[in-house]
Amino acid sequence: MRADPTFVRVAAAVFVCAIVVATVASPANADQYRSGQWYLTTLRVNEAQRITKGAGVTVAVVDSGVAARHPDLEGAVLPGADILGAGRDGRTDSSGHGTQMAGIIAARGRSGGRGVVGIAPQAEILPVKPADGPLLVSQAIDWSVAHGAKVISMSFGIDESDGLKTAVENAAAADVVLVAATANDNKNDSKNRYPAAFPEILAVGAVDRSGKVTHFSHRGAEVDITAPGIDIPVADNSYSSGYGIVDGTSPAAAIVAGAAALIRAKFPALSARQVVERLTSTAIDKGATGRDDAYGYGELDLMAALTANADTSPPVSGVDVSEAPVAQAESDDGGTGIPPLLFVGLGIVVLAGVAVAVLRPRRG
Repeated sequence: MRADPTFVRVAAAVFVCAIVVATVASPANADQYRSGQWYLTTLRVNEAQRITKGAGVTVAVVDSGVAARHPDLEGAVLPGADILGAGRDGRTDSSGHGTQMAGIIAARGRSGGRGVVGIAPQAEILPVKPADGPLLVSQAIDWSVAHGAKVISMSFGIDESDGLKTAVENAAAADVVLVAATANDNKNDSKNRYPAAFPEILAVGAVDRSGKVTHFSHRGAEVDITAPGIDIPVADNSYSSGYGIVDGTSPAAAIVAGAAALIRAKFPALSARQVVERLTSTAIDKGATGRDDAYGYGELDLMAALTANADTSPPVSGVDVSEAPVAQAESDDGGTGIPPLLFVGLGIVVLAGVAVAVLRPRRG
């Protein structure tokens, strides 16, 4: 039975970005959570993972830490950092929120199809905590970049500061994909709009099972893309079951961070800006034609982002998604340039010839 809605507390700002609904269940029912990951089907995640599972990509999760001992995250969590505590490596989680986000991105699941599986289950998680105010988040971003993060996932909202702006700009210049949740306020004047509101950030809103933007998802000029954000099963060390179900732009952002990890693994020559362009330009246009304040450029289309023709031009500093071009879908003809219908026509001609040869009466 689902408990009453509970807000996850990484810091006061996290209230804006995470609507969490905990599902308490016995460990014997852990296998129900995999079947509950409905977005694995709508995003065609199994198909995407036949292309890549994110191996070789490090995703920093700036949050409340990550419970590295959770069975679904075994082997996925690198030593990270606790900005407030020398010697602590971020691999503990006092609230469960960071573990939830890490699992959405890179959970390995359990044998027999049990537990939850992430979007990029061979990516590695770099936990950095806490997400509590501009100064600490600035330091967390700097630390993540210095320790090899190729994607940074931030599911929280805080106030702007010059130091935070500089850290974001430096990370973008270092070719890191920066992903952040917008907010759960259903409006466009949220106070805690950062880091999502920075132009270098890929800002994520939430959609429901039908692909409609949720009632709580932030509306505003910073929204770049939307992803599933309702009824998301998660690994969660804060409950005895080890699992929960969450709603919010926080899980939506983690899904997009996992998608970015898949693209970085599949196309390592692409710059961070080009990765963002693939995600936004292949998104399914929703709402008003073109970009709008509810859906951004549209709803995440994971397979389209992975299969669109790759632009391998030199990396460009910065990731301002406002100039995102439209990616072209890959042809189905193996790159020959011959239209697929022509192959069909030729096949029909060949089959007809064979039929005539077989059915023609033989002369003695």
